[in-house]
Amino acid sequence: MERILSEIPAALDQPRIDPLAHLRATLKRWQLNTRTRRQLARLDPHLLADAGISPGERLAELDKPFWR
Repeated sequence: MERILSEIPAALDQPRIDPLAHLRATLKRWQLNTRTRRQLARLDPHLLADAGISPGERLAELDKPFWR
């Protein structure tokens, strides 16, 4: 019983995530995904090869929805 009671305060001390901050971070991540995939779509084959990205990898990344 003592062990169970000693663990309760530790669980209550967990920091709570601000829902608005979480939403902002999610929206920024989605915006970054959109921007970087747009840039990836514009790269020519030589630049893709320099970056070590195959045409198949490029298409797989471009086919993903913005939230992934």
